[in-house]
Amino acid sequence: MMDAGWMSALEPVHATRGRARWRYTCRKGAPLEARAIERAVEAIGGVSRARVNPAARSLAVEFDPAAATADRIALDILRMAPLPRPHAESGEPSAAPVALSAATLLATRSLQPGLQAPVAVGTAIPLLGEAVDDFLEKGVTSHVLEAMAVAISIGRKDYLAANMTSFLLALGEYLEASIERRSDDLLKHLLKPDVGEIWVERDGEEIQLDAAEVRVGDTVIAATGRVIPVDGTVLGGEAMVNEATMTGESVPVARRRGDAVLSGTLVEEGRLRIYAERVGAQAAAARIADFVEHSLAVKSATQLEASRMADRLVPMVLGLAGATWLVSGDWQRVAAVLQADYSCALKLSTPVAFKAAMYEAGKSGMLVKGAKALERLAEADTFVFDKTGTLSTGKLEVTDSIAFKPGYSPEDLINLAASVEEHYFHPLALAVVEASRRLHHPQHFDHKEVEFIVAHGVASVIDGRRIVVGSRHFVEDDEGITTQAHRDTIERLHLEGKTLLYIGFGGELLGVIALRDSLRSNSAATVTRLRRLGVKRVLMLTGDHPERARAMADELGLDEFHAGLMPEDKARILQELAAQGARIAFVGDGVNDAPALSGAHVGISMHNGADVARLASDVALLEDDIARVADAKALSIATKRLIDSNFKLTVGLNTSILSAAAFGLLTPVAASALHNGSTIAILLRALAGAGLPRGRRAGKALPRERKVTA
Repeated sequence: MMDAGWMSALEPVHATRGRARWRYTCRKGAPLEARAIERAVEAIGGVSRARVNPAARSLAVEFDPAAATADRIALDILRMAPLPRPHAESGEPSAAPVALSAATLLATRSLQPGLQAPVAVGTAIPLLGEAVDDFLEKGVTSHVLEAMAVAISIGRKDYLAANMTSFLLALGEYLEASIERRSDDLLKHLLKPDVGEIWVERDGEEIQLDAAEVRVGDTVIAATGRVIPVDGTVLGGEAMVNEATMTGESVPVARRRGDAVLSGTLVEEGRLRIYAERVGAQAAAARIADFVEHSLAVKSATQLEASRMADRLVPMVLGLAGATWLVSGDWQRVAAVLQADYSCALKLSTPVAFKAAMYEAGKSGMLVKGAKALERLAEADTFVFDKTGTLSTGKLEVTDSIAFKPGYSPEDLINLAASVEEHYFHPLALAVVEASRRLHHPQHFDHKEVEFIVAHGVASVIDGRRIVVGSRHFVEDDEGITTQAHRDTIERLHLEGKTLLYIGFGGELLGVIALRDSLRSNSAATVTRLRRLGVKRVLMLTGDHPERARAMADELGLDEFHAGLMPEDKARILQELAAQGARIAFVGDGVNDAPALSGAHVGISMHNGADVARLASDVALLEDDIARVADAKALSIATKRLIDSNFKLTVGLNTSILSAAAFGLLTPVAASALHNGSTIAILLRALAGAGLPRGRRAGKALPRERKVTA
């Protein structure tokens, strides 16, 4: 199980043929002992030697390139289970190094002269060890530069500067690990799939098992109100299944023997016996867990560029220190120059800003799966929406009530239907009952016992006459009531993309009630806000009828729409838009949207979306509110601004400090204080998410009144 993994994050640092190094973060509750980690990694096939630096959270691995690759070993490490032990330590980042270095810094002036040097060296050992690793593997890096600054300060007996550098670097590592842990735990909690007990038929008896105990080939029972827990085929029974979360279809469908059913769909009414074909970790749950484990290890282009720039500036600082010594011959100036560099702020502030934004997004109802998703969302200039469950609610609403018999009004038709359906929990029935409640004169008709016919409708007796409410098949084929006389009206309603409920009374067709998926009240406001945020085009893709799609597109003010589409058509249209240079954000919720979500520049899945849609997306909404789409776009833009401003602050401040140090205007202690103080200030600014929107919500329109037309 992924939940038993030892590492929660593994960040690649360096790789050559037969050797690789990562920075790691242990999962909460997992052992932290270096030797235990080394033994576990060395047990992985192809690994010859593993070496851990716990202070730097560095893991170096030597392996046989003919037997394994660095990527495969990384996956095995992430899946590696922790060794059992009586008392597991917390996986939270330890503040001990920060406390130790802080105590050393505060005690620097009060220590006996003979103790100052060994204490400063002891505090700097983790930094010096990391620098030696870097120098042997990659040459001169920022870690080497930092170690040189500390070493020169210790050599000059400037222990205050040495200890201050050690303290601020330890604090930076702690802050980065803390925000990473907080963000990672949030993401894993939010994406953790629901599991529970499942009814299974074994040896002729129905027993209740934990989800983990269900096997392929079991006969699983799913009754009214239960979510189907497996992918499989119906062996027996009949039920109306709501598949909106998996297919985007708002109307429940009949499922009987021989039909395929999907996990995550809801049995609205009836009971099914299902042959389990894919269960537990073999289905979407394992893929989601696996994705969560790896998504945060992927760096965005901005992070990579910041890291590369920091490394490129290291030789410049080293060169400046050498030039300073050649010109002045003053080692104090050299030490002052080496106290300041661009690396810490550039390398730390960018990922911390991304993590702070991701955490803020989670609190605001948006799950952003990594820095790359935020980066791409900020770049998106074209938003493409699926219709059902996205721009629309996915819930049915009565739009038309048409009575065919004289003496009956549209309101009479709704009241009659609602009277026999008020205890029926099918979505069509609920919509009709709700429409009756909204009438100016709702009326209840007394009736005999109601007969429920699964996948067909309901029947009862009112005033001695049989009333039936349900599908066309039920009314025509089962009840023998003809609909031919009103074919034109029925066809028109079908072409408008509406679902029809037929009412037969006394052996004749009394009328039809038309329903359709209702538009979200704030969809138009969300589209308007996206345009204010710089989005150039907003489109809609749907499998719905063109007439209904056109009406919705006009109501929302969309630039374009495509209707009558199959899932593969959506992916094709996105490819065509991308070929034209569009940077596309696709918003969808169903299995049929997964190809489009994966193929877009950035994919956004709705709250009630299918597991596979949430897996394929880059951003998953945690609330059933389309306004979160605009909130996510606003957050991504604000994050980009925060990172850009931190970059300018880093370059400006450190260039000033380096220049002042080279000209002898700053002592090593002053240079260290200014450089590290500004670095921590920039890092804390990133951690606080300066300028990020908090709790912002797109304005919601008042609910629209709907007419019931005759």
